[in-house]
Amino acid sequence: MAVDETATLVELGDGVHAWIQTPPGQGRTNAGIVVEDDGITLIDTLLSPARAGALHAELERFGLPVRRVVYSTSHVAWTGGSSVFWMAARYGRSQTSALLDQPADVGVLQRLHPGFAAELTALEDHPTRPVSHTVDTAAWLTTRVCAVPTTGQQVENLVVLVPDADVLFAGAMASFGVTPNAFDGLPEAWADALGELGELASTVVPGVGPVGTPGEIIEQQAYLYAVADAGTGAAPIPPGPWDAWPDRDLDEVNIERAARVAVGDLAPPPSMLRRLGL
Repeated sequence: MAVDETATLVELGDGVHAWIQTPPGQGRTNAGIVVEDDGITLIDTLLSPARAGALHAELERFGLPVRRVVYSTSHVAWTGGSSVFWMAARYGRSQTSALLDQPADVGVLQRLHPGFAAELTALEDHPTRPVSHTVDTAAWLTTRVCAVPTTGQQVENLVVLVPDADVLFAGAMASFGVTPNAFDGLPEAWADALGELGELASTVVPGVGPVGTPGEIIEQQAYLYAVADAGTGAAPIPPGPWDAWPDRDLDEVNIERAARVAVGDLAPPPSMLRRLGL
């Protein structure tokens, strides 16, 4: 049965918007938009060129070019549409830069996101764009936009803070109402980092899910701490807000990853490799 998807441009403040895809889920990611006199800063570029193309068409209302793209992660769900914004400067962490410099295995990505396999075929002719500027310390990209390094969803992530609008674009670091996938992340460190990010702004735009507040960050943080405990054998994941989240089959992946990280092993969890057919 087909999923009835929509995408909406949500205004959060003067020149600050979020592109929210619904229903939330793996692959249906969000993007952030900050409009300034010289052009637009875009936070993440969605899963595919087709999805990014729809966003690009919506941004034409502002009559300004996309000058800057910030990658919160290297994962295709947030970078797959980057070819649409090929003229923009692209900011990301060193890890993101190294990973995006490698050719994408489209077949693996299609198995990772089987519901979107057809649209991911476009990556063969329109691959993700590499990082042009690495950001490994907090940096003002414009007078409004501050890129802040963090960790957890991967070893290296970026978020974007717009202080004058009291908005945090958390990108891949935040998943509201949907089970996150920590297959190459650091679950306990991710939870720790969320505690810090929750203090930065009262409005939080997650990489997946509806616009929220630090309250939703706390829920995700609690889930990740529960995953970390389960990974060490301390206790299974208890009941919580996550009971209503989709994609709970990712618990197995997340717990296996936490168990490996706890002993210093950063290899992918076997359950994730099985999902990828590897």
